[in-house]
Amino acid sequence: MSRTFTLDDTRKLAAVLAETALVEVMPRFRNLPEGAVRGKSSPRDLVTDADEAAERMIGARLSKLYPGAVLIGEEASARNPSLLNMLVDADLAFLIDPIDGTRNYVAGLPLFGMMIAACHRGDVIAGVIYDPVNRDSALAVRGEGAWMEYENGRRAPLTVAGPAPLEDMDGLISTDALPEPLRTTVNSHLSRLGSTASLRCAAHEYRMLAAGHCHVALYNQLTAWDHAAGWLLHREAGGYAARFDGSPYKPTHRTGGLLYAPDAGSWHAARRALLGEAVDIADRG
Repeated sequence: MSRTFTLDDTRKLAAVLAETALVEVMPRFRNLPEGAVRGKSSPRDLVTDADEAAERMIGARLSKLYPGAVLIGEEASARNPSLLNMLVDADLAFLIDPIDGTRNYVAGLPLFGMMIAACHRGDVIAGVIYDPVNRDSALAVRGEGAWMEYENGRRAPLTVAGPAPLEDMDGLISTDALPEPLRTTVNSHLSRLGSTASLRCAAHEYRMLAAGHCHVALYNQLTAWDHAAGWLLHREAGGYAARFDGSPYKPTHRTGGLLYAPDAGSWHAARRALLGEAVDIADRG
């Protein structure tokens, strides 16, 4: 790999998110004026003035720190989907989710996050998930582990939950983007796990997974900015993830779903329990 992304580099990403949260995100939280919220692809897919301002600030900071790096933000990609095509060949690219959990943010619910993933030639090499409310960061560097860094300077390693029987597994399962009949299949199988929930915020779901507070997560919509940082966080915390057909995940993938578990054995058990014979349908989606 021609580009090494260091611990210091990753902490710089966390600092960029923290500064942006202070300037653009938190002042607007529970203070959005009329007209500051708009729909995108659906009534549940929202963008706010805060999302757009935060993405601009993050992009400006990253351009100064890493001149020539490719910047792929969620809102910029909504306007120009071809930006994602640059991910494969870029020596250094950043995937930016300025506010993940925008619906929660709009509702005044303090459960949203900010994410940056650094990529080299289509591979995730570092990731940060920042919580603007509690002002702490979950960080991962490929091959070097995953950990939390708190505002007071304390650092704590992240480790996924241990394997458990299906009936004792806690799952974070989002089915709204699943195609039929897979959506009905998964919904009908949720009771096979001990408990299931959705936080409407992948940033916090990934932090919970990596910290061992739940066992399984399932996603269908593979927007790169939603998953790249969290995928690396989970992997570096010792977890196992793959697309529904068992193939490895890359941020260049846009279909095929993603399933997370503590290890390979748990993954296969969760896949059989949740997807059953519908896996072939998911693979085609």
